[in-house]
Amino acid sequence: MTAQYEKTLKLLELNPYHPSLRLHALKGKLEALHSVSINISYRITIEMIIFEKEIILVDVGHHHQIY
Repeated sequence: MTAQYEKTLKLLELNPYHPSLRLHALKGKLEALHSVSINISYRITIEMIIFEKEIILVDVGHHHQIY
């Protein structure tokens, strides 16, 4: 998974809206965050600060662990 994680981070840096990342806003207790996909099982939750063009990684883990 390390190679997939690194590829996801590079793509996130280049274009956070790339369709393969499946960027989406979260709801409920995580509503201040967004999520991107590493693969079918793993996600990264992120805080996107568009004003500063900054993305802060919050958590990386299995889909069921981070939601």
